[in-house]
Amino acid sequence: MVRPDWIAVDWGTTRLRVWAMQGSEVLENRASDKGMGSLTPEGFEPALLDLVEDWLGDQPVPVIACGMVGARTGWVEAEYRPTPCTPLDPLRATRPQVEDTRLEVHILPGLSQSDPPDVMRGEETQIAGFLAQNPDFEGTLCLPGTHCKWVVVSNGEVESFHTFMTGEIYALLSRQSVLRLTIGDAVPDREEFAEAAGQARENAELMPSALFPLRAAALLEGLTPEQGAGRLSGLLVGSELAAARPLWEDRQVVIIGAPELSALYAHSLTQAGADAHEMDGGALVLAGLTAAASALTRTE
Repeated sequence: MVRPDWIAVDWGTTRLRVWAMQGSEVLENRASDKGMGSLTPEGFEPALLDLVEDWLGDQPVPVIACGMVGARTGWVEAEYRPTPCTPLDPLRATRPQVEDTRLEVHILPGLSQSDPPDVMRGEETQIAGFLAQNPDFEGTLCLPGTHCKWVVVSNGEVESFHTFMTGEIYALLSRQSVLRLTIGDAVPDREEFAEAAGQARENAELMPSALFPLRAAALLEGLTPEQGAGRLSGLLVGSELAAARPLWEDRQVVIIGAPELSALYAHSLTQAGADAHEMDGGALVLAGLTAAASALTRTE
């Protein structure tokens, strides 16, 4: 029988992940497809209980949650803390009302920036996990995904950050534009990615004029879906790196995310001469949640 001290929750748009925790030790972990995007506010507590109810005893258990669960369309809206600031302040977590009194839910706040306007929700927990392991880090963190975050870190704080919608633009072009006829859901070819990324990184103006030729090359030259996907992904990531150059040039860069996507960013950055390294983003979420739980425990 698993009886955790506390429960860690990473609640994204499409997935819900939970860990039964004894201090910093994982006793058990589970996941479901009941992400924020499929739930009404009334559905969050039942979705959580579906995964954790047998972990609960007679006493209340702290639940530390991050991610889109705290979005305006989530369980309850958690605040955004303005930067510059530390990545996490669990004392400013939002407490949703619950019917099951065995749950003490704390939804961690996100981060915001006024100039230019920007927000993040969920990535701050990965950043906190990274800094818990690397407290002296000075440089830039790159968190690729649907919305890639470039985060400048100094003295243990997030100084500023910038969001690029690269992943979402790729999904829109490959599935809803004319390029869907060429690419669809094909896995990007790495060699095509590397070549296109290098071209766009050095010439960001290339990208808009290089899109339709992907369709033409499929019709005239036999460009495969995998090659087209690689070139499209490379053009978009290369253009992002060109725009983000002041954030990575002459700086230490750590890429935090899914291994396959992080490897693509790391390869292109290394080809450009950047000091780039990779870390698994999934493990850092739990490290950040653990740091938040520890901070809450110290204040009780």
